[in-house]
Amino acid sequence: MQVQEIKTESLDVKSFIEMKTGEITETVGKDLAINALSGGVDSAVVTMLGFKALGNKLKTVFVENGIMRKGEPARVVRLFKELGVPVDIVDARERFFDALKGIVDPEEKREAITRVFYKEVFGGLVKKSGAKYLLQGTNFTDIEETIAGIKRQHNILEQLGIDTKEQYGYHVIEPLIQLRKSGVREVAKGLGLPEEVYNRPPFPGPALAARVIGEVTLERIEIVRGATEIVEEELSHTGAFQYLAILHQDRVTGIRNGKREYGLQIEVRCWESKDAKAGSPSRLPYELLEKLSKRITGEIPGVVSVTYNITKKPPSTIEAI
Repeated sequence: MQVQEIKTESLDVKSFIEMKTGEITETVGKDLAINALSGGVDSAVVTMLGFKALGNKLKTVFVENGIMRKGEPARVVRLFKELGVPVDIVDARERFFDALKGIVDPEEKREAITRVFYKEVFGGLVKKSGAKYLLQGTNFTDIEETIAGIKRQHNILEQLGIDTKEQYGYHVIEPLIQLRKSGVREVAKGLGLPEEVYNRPPFPGPALAARVIGEVTLERIEIVRGATEIVEEELSHTGAFQYLAILHQDRVTGIRNGKREYGLQIEVRCWESKDAKAGSPSRLPYELLEKLSKRITGEIPGVVSVTYNITKKPPSTIEAI
């Protein structure tokens, strides 16, 4: 791996911001750039760095892929409008669900999402706008896990020998590849982003598709989306690094209204970590776990079982797939 990590404890936020905005300005020059904004802290920081460097030479888009959290497109557009950054929503839901149809293998899912995102969606936007660069929020852990073969992060391209100019028609700029999540959060503060952004739990690039074990369908995404909303509501006060809901593939036996029901199983994970390199499950009060179970089985149709993951990373990983 050729990237030199900048550890959070040695990070000079002001100098980093000045350095990266200068690099973006110099790289893009008189050309145009497109920025992929998802609403997470990584993409939010890249958006602000890019806008600070390029102003109206940066086109920021939110790709509505149908696999994001509830209300995410409207929330992101509102937030960045308040920050003075215009955001266009690109509806690509049909493309993503078509690409994911019938796929159950985790790496094949990531490959399908990568192809649609970079080649079909952004390839088309680049041709239409004339932009020559794409800004994205790849961080050091994304690269580390991909190179190590733990899991292919969908935003890892050039580090795997993919020539983005040749395959997709544009160059990729990654201002955050030297930082882990803790460092990115510090830069977010330095850029004046609100706490709801810099303290938000991490969210995977493949979005809720990374939290559905088995085939990703609209129905299954709606189930895990609803469970995610409950988990985030109930665990946001814990101060944990990350918390999430996972939909398992097989149906399990349950009982509802005195009758047998073959239903669905949701797994809840909540993590203590500094940089996502290692993590320990949060020791949540049993009463809180019981409340999660009651809400999820009561509010999400078809769910009859809720479990809590108690395995450290490693050997587990923070996300399921």
